[in-house]
Amino acid sequence: MIRLFNVYYPVRTLILPVGEALAVWMSFLLAIVARRGWSDGYLVLNYEGGYYQIAGVTVVVLMCSYWFDLYNASRFESPGELYFRLLLVPGILSVLLAGLSFWFPERAIHGGVYLVGLILLTFALLGWRAMYAWLVRREYLWERVYVLGCDDKSKQLIEGLRRRSELGMHVVGWTGDLTSPITRESLAEHLTESCRNNRVHRVIVALRDRRDMMPVRELLQLRLQGVKIEEAASWLEKMKGKIEVDQMLPSWLVFSEGFRRNTALMLLRRLLSHTLSLVLLIVVLPLIPLVMLAIKLDSRGPMLYRQKRVGYRGTIFHCYKFRTMRQDAEADTGPTWADDDDPRITRVGKFLRLSRLDEIPQLWNVFRGDMAFVGPRPERPEFVEWLTKEVPYYPVRHVIRPGITGWAQVRYRYGSTVEDAREKLQFDLYYIKNVSLGLDLVVVFQTVKIVLLGRGAR
Repeated sequence: MIRLFNVYYPVRTLILPVGEALAVWMSFLLAIVARRGWSDGYLVLNYEGGYYQIAGVTVVVLMCSYWFDLYNASRFESPGELYFRLLLVPGILSVLLAGLSFWFPERAIHGGVYLVGLILLTFALLGWRAMYAWLVRREYLWERVYVLGCDDKSKQLIEGLRRRSELGMHVVGWTGDLTSPITRESLAEHLTESCRNNRVHRVIVALRDRRDMMPVRELLQLRLQGVKIEEAASWLEKMKGKIEVDQMLPSWLVFSEGFRRNTALMLLRRLLSHTLSLVLLIVVLPLIPLVMLAIKLDSRGPMLYRQKRVGYRGTIFHCYKFRTMRQDAEADTGPTWADDDDPRITRVGKFLRLSRLDEIPQLWNVFRGDMAFVGPRPERPEFVEWLTKEVPYYPVRHVIRPGITGWAQVRYRYGSTVEDAREKLQFDLYYIKNVSLGLDLVVVFQTVKIVLLGRGAR
């Protein structure tokens, strides 16, 4: 796996957009040469902005593919749905190029270049996808893995590796295959034999009790032979983008890479949050009276909703949002999480939650320093007190400022149970461990996609 912006991506997943980018370049380069010739094509590319236009088209194609989830084939139930969405990409691109030719004719490349380029691109995208699907099924391109462990977490790891084909991992053996009693000697023999017979590339250690069971000598010998040795906790972190609290020991928090507070980075993040929140408050200022009027006309009660939340280092602050529920929403029940189709949500409130317009007032919290743009979701004191007792390491999420959006929010659905809180904490721990401006940009980029597509709102 390759690490970009503190996020791990399978090599296969990165090869796919690279191949699409090359398909775009080759399609439109060939279209220019075919329609304008070599000499005129050289002038178009170098003196009429041809290279810049091809670069812009490439960005549009990659963005459309990302927005249509074309880099996440596991979302599709059938190849037909994937290819249908794939054909939407040149369709949207044709509309944009037609608009460019109409509104800015002096900047457009004439002579039928766009039409030929779109035709070539359509066949290139379909051909590249078919070739990619054929390549990733080749056995010699898969990495053979042995899982050292036999508990439930080991089974979950194996199921995850088998389910996510884009990782390119083929589990050829694990400790659960042992028929004899499990001892250090039997583990060592089975590990050595499996690695030798199956030419294993990687061993993932998922043993919980390692003091008397770990075959250290055999693992060291395998590593010296070029086999990669990795802990299950570290591999699960890369594979899922979260840190499993059940697999985590306090010593791992102390000695692992990450969880370091860089003063310069924190100051830069605070400065950027302060500046961007001020700019966005000015931009959305004309929208605020319209939202407040809609809330007032829809239901009785205040237009702004103020609620206590737990922030940086456990401090209590008031989080501001536009009111989306009726005024007496918690009069009978007390503090509760919102549910799907919650009857307490007003008509205007549903729209505000779907569009995330209800969170505009939180820009004031960011400007004041109570929150950041990216960070763990701030919870209410009543829930924090309860979850601290139920979920291990829950207070760790308060070592940085909470955020309007966050890694847990874009990777996991809205949570309304203790188990949901545990899952989201695991994503929050990953973010806290790997916090950086690059990771913040990834979160913001995914948040924009989620908001525009209306996903995950409640």
